Amino acid sequence: MEPPVISYSTFHRMGLTVRNLTSLLRSTDDFELHIIDNNSQDDTWDYIQTLNDSRIKSRIRFPLNFGPIYPINLNLTRRRPDQYFIVLESDVYLYASDWISRFMKAFETFPEVGLLGVPRPVPLPGYEPELITMEKSGISYNQLKYCEVGTIRDFVPGHCQCLRPELLNTIGYWCEENSYGDAEISIRINKYTPFKAGLTTDIPIDLTQTIPCQACEGISFCKLDRVTKTCFDIRDSKYKNVSFSTANRWKYFEYFNELNQDKRTVYCASIHDPASYRTHLYHMDWALENFNYYAVNAN
Repeated sequence: MEPPVISYSTFHRMGLTVRNLTSLLRSTDDFELHIIDNNSQDDTWDYIQTLNDSRIKSRIRFPLNFGPIYPINLNLTRRRPDQYFIVLESDVYLYASDWISRFMKAFETFPEVGLLGVPRPVPLPGYEPELITMEKSGISYNQLKYCEVGTIRDFVPGHCQCLRPELLNTIGYWCEENSYGDAEISIRINKYTPFKAGLTTDIPIDLTQTIPCQACEGISFCKLDRVTKTCFDIRDSKYKNVSFSTANRWKYFEYFNELNQDKRTVYCASIHDPASYRTHLYHMDWALENFNYYAVNAN
């Protein structure tokens, strides 16, 4: 089996990136890592350039942040047809060095699983999905029980997800036309493909959101004054996912309306893959408007 592709996006918060990329590079499993920095205004890019690991296959710094879906889909174009694809956000700290092997055991045991995520260490009341525990040969995962459009809980959170190659060959890319990320792709998989989505039971993580400057492992790279502004302050001022979702919710509903009316297939195209949007319905104007929202408001 070929090593999986890992898509790793950074967006300010250098302190978390240093801590959590260090934990990733302690992994004993093989992988192909592609790092994209979404125009961080701290010293994240300087740190990324110092990394020395043969599993890092590319590192790119975008001149503008175009939102979270744009870099994922670019990295997805780097995947070969038989490779698994992992999305890992920079706020995830991995405790287990064999976490990829744990993912693979679950996929091998349950051929119906297309997407597996990792649960939040601390549940968010009102946002946690209802689950059905599936167990076989000492391996288990928690399958999404429901997947209804418009809910705030029926999806696998996007901080750490692994997708089966056969599923990706069916669904293409994350949907750029609504850019709803984990909230759209979980429903698309569970409701409109033969595959299931769920959560692992044996990959422990930490989702710490801030680190005191005096405890930061990346302080030697930091050029901020850390009194009037920290890397976390910069990120908070430029984080626009909530306002984006509110302004563009109609695209999310219209996408699923088109899917239900057989105006389109479950396959989503990407601006990074011209062949995909030449052969599948793709609202280029919606996608460009979404990218531009972040370019204008989140840089």
